[in-house]
Amino acid sequence: MTGAPELSVIVPTYNRAPLLTQTLLSLTRQRMAPHHFEVLVCDDGSSDDTAEVVESFSDQLDIRFFTSPHEGFRAGRMRNTGVAHARGEISVFVDSGIVLHSGCLDGHRAAHREADGPVAVCGYVYGFAPDPADAEEFLSTVDLTDADRAMYRLGASGRWPDVREFFYGHYGDDFGDLPAPWLVYWTVNASARTAQIRSVGGFDEAFQGWGGEDLDLGYRLYLDGARVMLSRAAAALDIPHPKNFEANMASAGENYRYMVRKYGTPVVRLLSESDPDVFFDLNDIIRERGLPACRDLLTTR
Repeated sequence: MTGAPELSVIVPTYNRAPLLTQTLLSLTRQRMAPHHFEVLVCDDGSSDDTAEVVESFSDQLDIRFFTSPHEGFRAGRMRNTGVAHARGEISVFVDSGIVLHSGCLDGHRAAHREADGPVAVCGYVYGFAPDPADAEEFLSTVDLTDADRAMYRLGASGRWPDVREFFYGHYGDDFGDLPAPWLVYWTVNASARTAQIRSVGGFDEAFQGWGGEDLDLGYRLYLDGARVMLSRAAAALDIPHPKNFEANMASAGENYRYMVRKYGTPVVRLLSESDPDVFFDLNDIIRERGLPACRDLLTTR
């Protein structure tokens, strides 16, 4: 490969070789020419055949593999490893187990090219299914070998939409002027300019367990002037896999309290004060209470 790629696709993983295989397969099916992007698989000390899976794609993708001893859940550190080694102007974060639409990377690139300034792009994700029964039905309904057609059918039927669709439906797809648009910046499928990610400090590795580290990065990108936006063209499927919803919510709650201690603004405090059921309504609550914008508070300190 000659010259730097435009995009660096960063995939953190841990003992998810079958899911990672599906993600990498979808990257081989991108409309974007392979020399325009690289793939960085950042492994948190897997004990399965993750390394062999990555090696099997070395003749199809510009792919690099980074691994370190397993020391607990460190998704933020793994993504930081990818950012540190990224050669692309744009970093695209994709979880292992995400199957990308063939136009997904084109969608991320177009969002950055067409923006007037820096953006933090949320890609659309079909198929979030925390209920095991839903997961079984999803896998029996969706043909992962033809992800484009599967996503077309899901979009037409309205089945298994992005879990954030309530937010998008309520505020519209152009929600960047909300007081807290960063609430939906989830790195299951998201992008931002590599230089800006580095300039704001990357992921905060002090976050423990599941949840919150991507909101925290989105928050700092937002404070740094990035407009948080949705790209429906940057679409993907989330392959259902075992999740402990209650444990994840408890972990996220602890991490939200950490964010409160970091920033202390009235808007961020809502994360720890509010019931998870009203998470997507927090922008309405911010407006109803007339809370000051975080940008205004933190830039005057």
